[in-house]
This record gives sequence, C-alpha cells and structure tokens, in this order.
Amino acid sequence: MRVKVNGETHELWTLWREGSEVKMIDQRLLPHRFMILTLYSHQETAEAIRDMVVRGAGAIGVAGGYGVAQAALEAQGKNQKTFKAYVSEAADTLRATRPTAVNLFHAIDKCEKAASKGSVPERVAATCAEADRLAQEDLEASKKMGEYGNALIKDGFRVLTHCNAGALAFIDNGSALAPIRVAHRSGKHIFVYADETRPRSQGAKLTAWELQQEGIPYALIVDNAAGHYMRLGEVDFVVVGADRIAANGDTANKIGTYEKAVLAKENGIPFYVAAPRMTFDLKCPNGDGIEIEERSPDEVNWVWGADENGKYSKVRISADGTVAKNPSFDVTPAKYITGFITDVGVLRPPYRRSIREALHTRKGSVG
Repeated sequence: MRVKVNGETHELWTLWREGSEVKMIDQRLLPHRFMILTLYSHQETAEAIRDMVVRGAGAIGVAGGYGVAQAALEAQGKNQKTFKAYVSEAADTLRATRPTAVNLFHAIDKCEKAASKGSVPERVAATCAEADRLAQEDLEASKKMGEYGNALIKDGFRVLTHCNAGALAFIDNGSALAPIRVAHRSGKHIFVYADETRPRSQGAKLTAWELQQEGIPYALIVDNAAGHYMRLGEVDFVVVGADRIAANGDTANKIGTYEKAVLAKENGIPFYVAAPRMTFDLKCPNGDGIEIEERSPDEVNWVWGADENGKYSKVRISADGTVAKNPSFDVTPAKYITGFITDVGVLRPPYRRSIREALHTRKGSVG
C-alpha cells in the first residue's frame, strides 16, 4: 500500500509481526493522522480488534492469528498442560472481539490447532509459522482478486464501492479495491464513487484516503446518493467486500450493502463481491445464520473529526436521550449478486455448487 508520510512515499502493510510484537496502522486516526501502534500482548491485540484500530475481514483474521502467536510466545515457559490452557483462553478472548467476520474465527482455529502438537517449543514455533503463513496467504489472495477483478473492469468504467475493502482491510491491496488498483495501474481510465458509509464513515475516512494515496480519480458521496447516480446511468460497476459468505452465497457486509445491491439490480448494473476463500463459511447454510454485530449507539449519536487546526473532537449530532440502533452489517441475498471475485477466479451461480468447488480448488481459475 502506498502511503505518503511527511512528503515521502512508502510501501507499507496494514499490520505485521515482529517477534512477540504486532505492529498496525491505527485506522481510527485516519485520514488526519498517520500512526503505527505497537501491541505487546494478545490482550492488546484483542482490544485493538474490538476498538477497530484494525478492521476489515482479512486484516481482522491476520490480527487474530497474530494474537494467538503472541499468546504462544507469552506461554513458552510453561508446561504443556498450562500452555494449552493459556493459548485456549487467549483464543477465546480474541474470538469474542468481533462476531461477524468469519476470517477471524478461521485464523484463530488454525493457529490454535498449530499450538496443540509437540513439545512447547515446537508448539510455539508452529503457531508463529501458521500466523505468518496466514498473513502471506492474505497477501497472495488480494493480488489474485486484483487480477481476476481487473478483467471485469473496462476502460472508462465508473465504479461504486461501499465501506472500505482496501489495503487497510487486508495486509495489502484489499478485496474490492484490489481490482480498482490493478485497473488503474494498467492504464485504464476509471472513476470511483466512494460511499461515506455511516456511522463509522470508513468510506470517507479510509477508502477516499486510499484512493487519494494511489492517485485514482474519485468522489466521496453520501450513502443515500448512490441510487441517484445509478438512475442517471453514471455507475457502470459495483464492487464491495464481505465479512462472511454463507454456503448459498448470501453475504454479510457493512450496513447499507443490501440497499446498493437491490438498486444495482433494479438499474441493470453488475454487482460483485470480492472476497478470498477464507471468507466463505460452508457451516452457515444461508444469511439467516450469520450473527450481525450490534455496536454502540454512541457511534450513531456522535461523530469524531478534526477541526481546521487538526484538533480531534467528539460532537453530538442528535438530541440528548435519542435512542439509536446500530447494526454494523446487513445481509445481501445471493440473488442480487452477479458474481464473487475470489483468489481462484470469479464464481457464478448456482452458488452452492461454485462455492463448494472453489473451496476445494488449490490453483487456477474457476467460473
């Protein structure tokens, strides 16, 4: 990911591990301030996931794996029984941070399994190796999604996206923004409409920032403007990310995604979901089985921002005593989805079959 800091351009990952420390970009401060946090324990990593220092299904999954690796390193002086109990408790702490993104649970399960065999030193080494492997897998998946998705984007396309599914939501490149990055770097003339994505405003704070860093032409729009531009014929392609995809293709993503999918279908616009295979959950038969995270009403009643002097402040935008509901995600039924851009190709209906086949594909293209 290209990041300009103090006039200099750097290539950075969203998060990485250095021994027992986890480093990550503090996404709560963007776009006004750029800061890298150092997390010294699995408890601090869990808190960072919960507080959305890091967010996005891919990045959350990697952070969860790193958290288990930290726990293994913290317990390396214990006997096998105590080591297992410590890592198991740490895994439960990490699982409890965000309930919707399935990547988190997959990564934790894999790292916890790696910590279950051999001597304590062997378990520590295996856990750290598995966490690092998952990070590399995330990186490679984002590259592949960029390549497969780029083939769907024509020169001159005007693309709409919702929330942030960019490099900040992965190790690098992203899911929904990966095809946009590749299209732009290949010389295609594209334009991006970035939904602001209330109440956390990830589109305004993160997606717009990433597009600006890359020099990709874009406009930030309020969430309710997407249908307006679709009706005017000014949107050619919609691509979003996902936090969990059920076995039938029903997809959970940031609140407001469902509305965009329905509008896209009504206006004859292709609607794609970009996600690696780790985001698919065959244990969940359909969208009704996806737990929807309900976050604090304060996120709706209050907003954070910086004034002209760069000073952060919290401002209430509703009357005192206002009752607010704040579902963080919604479910888009599979019938509204044109295709899934994955790390093994573009999946087409019928989704039960194409998803099942994709999850058993190691390389090459499907669909």
